[in-house]
Amino acid sequence: MTVLITGGAGYIGSTTATALEQAGHDVVILDDLSSGPLAFTAGRAFYRGDVADRALLDRIHAEHPDLDTIIHMAAKIVVPESMSLPYAYYHNNVAKSLELFDWAARAGLDQIVFSSSASVYAPPTHGTEVTEESALDPASPYARTKAQTEQILADLAATGRLRAVILRYFNPIGSDPGLTTGVYARTPSHIVGQLTLVATGQLPAFAITGTDFDTRDGTGLRDYVPVWDVARAHVRVVEAFDAALGGSSSRVFNVGTGRGTTVRELVAAFESVTGMTLPVVEAPRRPGDVAGAYAGVGRIAVELGWRAEQSFDEALHGAVEWMRRRESVLGYA
Repeated sequence: MTVLITGGAGYIGSTTATALEQAGHDVVILDDLSSGPLAFTAGRAFYRGDVADRALLDRIHAEHPDLDTIIHMAAKIVVPESMSLPYAYYHNNVAKSLELFDWAARAGLDQIVFSSSASVYAPPTHGTEVTEESALDPASPYARTKAQTEQILADLAATGRLRAVILRYFNPIGSDPGLTTGVYARTPSHIVGQLTLVATGQLPAFAITGTDFDTRDGTGLRDYVPVWDVARAHVRVVEAFDAALGGSSSRVFNVGTGRGTTVRELVAAFESVTGMTLPVVEAPRRPGDVAGAYAGVGRIAVELGWRAEQSFDEALHGAVEWMRRRESVLGYA
């Protein structure tokens, strides 16, 4: 099977490419390298460009006529940035996705796997679990671009032009088992990336942004899912696409661990894994921040037989080890 991964030079995209390759599939990467590093495309069929460039998409298809599935990951993803640059987020994440989907339908490539986000959910009113049927209320332009793109896909699929599996990721952390890819931003916005910067002396302290949420210790609660398990979920969907749809034209699955961890608990776990005590400061909530939730993962477990397998400590260890070696891969620490 040959799979096109848009945004395949990114953190999750490159890890998914590795998982697909290990499962015996061929991957083609399309990325504009606006954030993902060129090093993550090494040894793979790679095209640098825009997901809305139909001429480039035609070329990719002509050179890979056996292409049968598109995993669409290309997107801007920084929540605070989306609050100040909403046009850039809607243009990049929604308008360009629409062009890609229309091209795919016209090209006869009807299998789309879309990278969505748990940020589309409304804060739960009872408990902290959200299922695929939970109410949606995206709280930032970034999250709204994901919700809108989901709706576009569902509407297109309802016409019979496409079939779509939508994966709502919770919070990926860690690296692949071979430590070949990981968080690449020099100053990562991901929380575990921030912790590793503090641990390696590149930041003076870790800031807990928000201590007044309605959670067990006042800090934000998230479902931290190993990125390798997220990659495995894509492999499972690609290999069982019809089963994933279950007779529908589009389907949504949560991808998480089914467990919630607060920021304070994450810091404590990180300190336990590294044997370090980190300097920590408290700060106000950032624009767009919410209390958070964890994934109800019954649907993907029952229907596709997927569960997160890597432990929380293993994922944290992988994140730390990747940060220690990324200079040898990317040329910077």
